[in-house]
Order: sequence, then structure tokens, then C-alpha cells
Amino acid sequence: MRVGSGKHTYELVEGWGQLPQGWQWGQVGGVAVDSQDRVHVFTRTEHPLMVFDREGRFLYSWGEGFFQDAHGICIGPDDSIYLVDRSPQVAMRFTHAGKLLFTMGNRGVPSDTGYTDANRTVTHAGPPFHHPTDLSLSPQGEIWISDGYRNCRVHKFSAFGQLMFSFGEPGDGPGQFQLVHSVWEHKGRLYVADRQNNRIQVFTPEGKHLETWPGFLQPCKLFIDADDVLYVAELGARVSIVDLKGNVLARWGEKQTHDPGLFWGPHGIWTDSRGDLYVSEVLDGQRVQKFRRVA
Repeated sequence: MRVGSGKHTYELVEGWGQLPQGWQWGQVGGVAVDSQDRVHVFTRTEHPLMVFDREGRFLYSWGEGFFQDAHGICIGPDDSIYLVDRSPQVAMRFTHAGKLLFTMGNRGVPSDTGYTDANRTVTHAGPPFHHPTDLSLSPQGEIWISDGYRNCRVHKFSAFGQLMFSFGEPGDGPGQFQLVHSVWEHKGRLYVADRQNNRIQVFTPEGKHLETWPGFLQPCKLFIDADDVLYVAELGARVSIVDLKGNVLARWGEKQTHDPGLFWGPHGIWTDSRGDLYVSEVLDGQRVQKFRRVA
């Protein structure tokens, strides 16, 4: 099965990912690839961090009994692993071997954003965190975190985990968010997935709004490769590949399905050194699909 178009045409690698007997994918919050093309799958199961080679052979797992709500993942240039554990309200940096280096956020203590069980609406912006979603690195190694389900903020931390500044407020205007779900800095611009507003907003690294790209279907994860191509996992059963002006290069999906090569709930996306694409799914999707680039 081939999908995509033009220079971004892919062939589905059916059955990628050999799970140990009795293991399940679960809801796969994120997927990321390290410098050795090892594929890291962050999932809501008893084996939360599973690692595979690029051919899909299982290598090892870690994090059992530690993570509660696997959500966002990023791997740095030195193969450090950054993870968001959503309901415990924390983001963490680990060595590649899984040693915890530091934690951001107050574990088990959500910030005040006006959101309560009785009032399920974010009424005002709050500090880190209230159900954070994803994270990524600046070119200088600083840490961007989208704080999303019960907040409306983007936070920037130093490379050592100290909060530098935050921006955003609830709403649908420029610089406002309704479930901010992913963030990625590249070449002096900051791209933010504003999920429930079905758009991507673009800012300076200082948080000044530059432009808005509408027309996405609940964008969940942003990833930009070395060729200045932006990959978007959209919860609305679609994947989009766009240039840095928002022009669509390739796009497929839109109807929820379990059919191979299509999607139910894309939530994570990443490429490896050969340009092959990995997409992870939540909701009833609960799988990772690999697409081998053929053009």
C-alpha cells in the first residue's frame, strides 16, 4: 500500500513492531527515534517505554511501575530522553539508559487554571502544570513544554529544568489556545499545535504571534526534520506533511478506520535517518505504523 504524494510518497511496512508474547501496544502517546535509529514507543501499558530497531525487532523496555499516563516524548541530539507523564503533572529528562536526571513540575499537584471537576473549563492561564501534553528542545537545548488539557500555556525551561517564561491564555484568538498539544522550535520560529482550535500557530521564540494556519483536524504532534519539513499527527484520523509556510506537501486519512495504512487516532509522529515515518495512535487505534519512504 502506498500513501502520500510527490517527494513524500511512502509504502506501508505491514506488521512492523514485534511485541513480546502477551504484550500489547495500548494507547501509544508518542514515538521518537534516536541517533542510532532505535524507535522509542511511549505507551500506556505495564511496559511504558518500549524500544525497537528500525526493522521492528523488540530490543528492551523500561519504566515499568513508574509512569502512570504516558503522553509526550522527545529525544535530544545526545540521545537524552524527555517524557511527559500527563496526570502526575510532570515532565522529565532521562539518560538513554533510563536514569532520571531531573523532573519539572510538582508531582501530583495540578496548577490553578480554574478547571475543576465541577467546572471543566480553563478560565485563566496557570503555571506548570495542569495535564501537560508534549515537549521538545530548542537549538540551544532549552526545553519547550505544551501544557494543554487543563491549561492553555507554552512553557520554556532551561536545559537544566528551570522555568524561564510562559505564554498563552484561553480562547481562539491569536496567541490563545484551546488544548495546546505540541510545540517545536526551528530556525527562529516556534510552531504550536492548538488542537481544539484545529490550527497551528507560529510564534517567535519570545512568544510573539506571527501567523496562524487553519484547516487541521485536531493537531496533536509536531515534528520538523533536518530538511525543513513539518510532520503533523492529527487526532482526526489524518497525517499532514507541510512546508514551513504551511503548504501541504502530502496528506492522507480523515476517516477513522483500523485499515492498515490509515488511522483511527494519530497522536505521535517522527522520522528516522532514512526518512521513514512512524505514526503512533491512541483512542481505538492503539498501534504504531511504519511507512517506508519511496520518493
